[in-house]
Amino acid sequence: QVQLVESGGGLVQAGGSLKLSCTASRGIFTGNPMGWYRQGPGNQRELIARISRDGSADYADSVKGRFTVSRDNAKATVFLQMNSLAPEDTALYLCNVPGLLFNWGQGTQVTVSS
Repeated sequence: QVQLVESGGGLVQAGGSLKLSCTASRGIFTGNPMGWYRQGPGNQRELIARISRDGSADYADSVKGRFTVSRDNAKATVFLQMNSLAPEDTALYLCNVPGLLFNWGQGTQVTVSS
């Protein structure tokens, strides 16, 4: 069964850091790029970070320089290190395969207080 499980969210003060994890079924992780998405209150879901199967990454302008995406292929897990968090980063964070979009997981909530 295709499965995506996100974790690591929480409540943090502005300027703080969090590291998110997403574990995927090996059938969808192996050989595919992985992406981190977020959906804030009243906003559409957006792709904020993408990592190719060989580890090259690109980011949305809104998170560039603050967030870092990485992956552990042996563990079928993708990470998102988030630094210098701001209230506008408050959102539900989810992972998926860009362009394929398997069934979404539950996501992990990140709330940044000012």
